[in-house]
Amino acid sequence: MTLLTETRQRDLPPRTAPTAPRTTRSAVPPLAPGAVPGLGHAAALLRDPLGFLGSLSRHGGVVRIRLGPRTVCVVTDAPLVHTLLVALAYDCPRGAVQDTLKTAFGDGLLMSEGQAHRDRRRIIQPAFGPDRMAEYVAVMHQVTEERARRWHPGQVLDVAKEMNHLALEIVTRSLFDARLSEDATLAFHQALPDLVKGQIVQSLYPHPALARLPLAVNRRFDAAVRVLNQVVDQAVRPTGTRSAERGGTLPALLRAATDPGTGRPLTEADVRSEAITMFGAGTETVSTTLTWLLDELLRHPEVEARVLAELDEHLPAGAAPTPEALARLTYTRSVTQEVVRLHAPNAFLMRTAQVPVDLGPYRIPAGTELLYSLTALHRDPDRYPDPLRFRPERWQSGGAGRHSFLPFGAGKHKCIGEAFAWAELTVAAAAILRRWRPVAVPGARAREVVWTTVQAHGLRVRLTPRGARVPRPDSPPDDRVGEGRAGDDRAREDRARDDRAAVEAPPAARCPVSVPAPAPAAPQLPQRSGELRTAAARHAAWVVGRNLLTPPEMTRYGAYALHELIGHAFPRAHGADLDLLVDMLGWFTILDDRFDGPPGRRPVEARDVVDPLIDVLYRTGADRTGASAPVGAGPAPRSGDHVLRAWHDLWSRQAQGMSPNWRARAAREWQACLETFPAEAEHRAHGTVPALGLPETMRLRRHGSCLYPFMNILERVHGADAPAALHAEPALHRLRANTADAATLINDLYSLEREERQSAAAFNTVLALQRIRGCTRSRAVGAVRSRVARLRRENDALRSDLRHRHPAGRWYLDGTRELIEGVQAWTSTSDRYLVTDSPRT
Repeated sequence: MTLLTETRQRDLPPRTAPTAPRTTRSAVPPLAPGAVPGLGHAAALLRDPLGFLGSLSRHGGVVRIRLGPRTVCVVTDAPLVHTLLVALAYDCPRGAVQDTLKTAFGDGLLMSEGQAHRDRRRIIQPAFGPDRMAEYVAVMHQVTEERARRWHPGQVLDVAKEMNHLALEIVTRSLFDARLSEDATLAFHQALPDLVKGQIVQSLYPHPALARLPLAVNRRFDAAVRVLNQVVDQAVRPTGTRSAERGGTLPALLRAATDPGTGRPLTEADVRSEAITMFGAGTETVSTTLTWLLDELLRHPEVEARVLAELDEHLPAGAAPTPEALARLTYTRSVTQEVVRLHAPNAFLMRTAQVPVDLGPYRIPAGTELLYSLTALHRDPDRYPDPLRFRPERWQSGGAGRHSFLPFGAGKHKCIGEAFAWAELTVAAAAILRRWRPVAVPGARAREVVWTTVQAHGLRVRLTPRGARVPRPDSPPDDRVGEGRAGDDRAREDRARDDRAAVEAPPAARCPVSVPAPAPAAPQLPQRSGELRTAAARHAAWVVGRNLLTPPEMTRYGAYALHELIGHAFPRAHGADLDLLVDMLGWFTILDDRFDGPPGRRPVEARDVVDPLIDVLYRTGADRTGASAPVGAGPAPRSGDHVLRAWHDLWSRQAQGMSPNWRARAAREWQACLETFPAEAEHRAHGTVPALGLPETMRLRRHGSCLYPFMNILERVHGADAPAALHAEPALHRLRANTADAATLINDLYSLEREERQSAAAFNTVLALQRIRGCTRSRAVGAVRSRVARLRRENDALRSDLRHRHPAGRWYLDGTRELIEGVQAWTSTSDRYLVTDSPRT
């Protein structure tokens, strides 16, 4: 039996009911459904640990599960976990999983409890004091630079393996002033999997005596413990130059200390025990996090670009990092926090109630084992809206609070090396990214493998020296608009091909975009022209009846033919759904036009318009963080402008009959869309539009296009949510982002001439490219056209893969293709972007 399970990220369903009645202090935690006779929930836990643990929150803040003959209580609510770790720390010491490691780690800081733990922590704490951090940071930087210098251009790197070696070397050099032999380093990393797997299996034994049987898993565990001890013996030998300087290493500090309980010096066994703890706790989790960090930067090149820009500003190339310089890297810290949240290394940890305790409304009997998963807690959609989405910006407003973010634990057992770990993540990433541009090898991205930790396996990158490709001022701009600096061989081939295909002639008012012809699978527009004309008439009556426009204004507005866009983009929408889509698009167009006026340049006015609209989304008790799923729009506003009242009607129609998951997702994505209006107004008011880079421009354009909300309507038209497993796919997140980007870029091409002539600063990608790259208009247009074509090619590949693995969601995947084709077909014919004093072409 093994808990070595590869999993895919999945959406965790929001809590649909209170964790338990608050009036009863002796409530028994509910039993999770799905127990199998004899095995209980062990099969579900072994098959998909994160999915199973994440699903339990819907049943309560504490939920009972059965693992064979044993009953374990899983704590799913973050504040209750905090209570368990802080208020109940002395009543609930470490549990069975951690107890297994006493064979390897002894009775040191990691395993001790009570007074023994407090005494040992006081001894070790000076090694992690603020006065030591400058020295540690310097060593971290030196070690990473030395390792990165050994790499060479074109080398394919096994990232997880390389980060394991790097983290081990940093711990060895920083805390022990020692150098391990290459054989010892390899032996250490080869032993860790057997140590962790043995830890899990032995913790599930119904009786401790089974750990002494000559089973293969037990033999491998014992061998791993011996290897770990041999490696530590090599590291703790007092041979370094710092060992004699004011107790400069951790072993020297321990050897100079006395045990408060006995008054005697610590023994060599004590020194080895603490050393093993630092090796075990300080390498695997940090190296895994570094691997996920590089993987997320590959997936989000706009984030990488911002990190590099911040490093250029606060940590110039060639400068040695200091704790003060690291403190100024606020965005980089947000990135590392988001990596640690999304990829919390501890899949599960355990405590044991030694006496009866209360956890919220639940009474926990003495002897009960309590399990909690930091990974599941940090992916709770009630605490972190859109939890599987990598969003560093959520930390720039404070995150979800200290009781909901517990990567290093809490209370008396909180990780003593927290500051060391944060510094190591930042210093190592900065040194690597300054020297190298990693490019993902196709088909070799990181995947989750769950033991007691959530590891990153499979990421391989090809190394390109940073700055190896620096375009000349007169060279064509990179067609990978919004993708920062990352690239691969295929992307370079795409760039060369697209550059050859770029047309130098400047576009007219109706800029031609070269895209593949629409697939014939969906009904064609002429076959439903009568239905669409009827929908257009109903929409016109709705607009006038809602006082959004006056009858004279309807002449120009009607020329936009918004109903034709809906007809092309949603060929399967009929009746009320068709009316809803046309009304939504019309309302958003009218709202967007409002921001061409004063609100678009005055942030306060923009906020006054947007905030009431967002409030409608959460009027049923959910707050703006998405703490609970909105049910509908609530009572109509008694006052407010016509746009607000019309929006109340639209949101009620969208949400009616849809699932809580759908409503929560739709509310978050509408909020993200609406928030772009005051963000753009801020930039215009402060004159910062010219300073915006491509990543920020694309972020604003992507969410401001309202494509995400319209993709959600695909599910309303179909009559059911897309499969949850499909929504959990990172590939679908990429597909949706590509769809929004492609539609946005098509819009930017066709609206270019109109936006060039407006007085207010325009958020247009073509204009941004001209401004940032200093290139000609025609080259900027060529780059954007190339990017649209590349996004469509990438989406075709993503759809093909997702259709194969999720055939039940084929209709949703086809809908994203039809949406882009509809945008293309409509923008090429609509008068929406026509400049009246320019000839039609």
